[in-house]
Amino acid sequence: QVQLVESGGGSVQAGGSLRLSCAASGYRYSTSCMGWFRQAPGKEREGVAAIRSDGITTYADSVKGRFTISQDNAKNTLYLQMNSLKPEDTAMYYCAADLGWSLSLGPDAYTYWGQGTQVTVSS
Repeated sequence: QVQLVESGGGSVQAGGSLRLSCAASGYRYSTSCMGWFRQAPGKEREGVAAIRSDGITTYADSVKGRFTISQDNAKNTLYLQMNSLKPEDTAMYYCAADLGWSLSLGPDAYTYWGQGTQVTVSS
C-alpha cells in the first residue's frame, strides 16, 4: 500500500524559508514521478513542482527561482525547499506520486496523495 506522509509546514513571515518533506513507502520509488501541489481556500489545487526519478524537474512559473524540489532515493523522501516566501504561497501543500514516466504538474496525472501540511506566510 502506497503511503505518503508530509511534514515541515508551519507559519513564517514573508521573505522567510521552509523545507517540506514527504516520506514515501509501499512502491518502487525509482520508477516514478513525484510532485508538490498546493491548494488555498476557495481555489483549485495547483501543481508547484515535480521531479522524475532520473532527476528531471519542472516548476510552476509562480515559484521558479524560489522553490527547489529534490529527492533522496536512499531515504525514499521528497523535499521542497521554499525560499523568499510570499503571502500568496499560503496554502495546504500536498505530496503526490505516480508510477508513470510523464512529468506533469497536473493533479490528475497523480494517483497517490498525502494528507497535506499547512504553510502560512504572513506579511
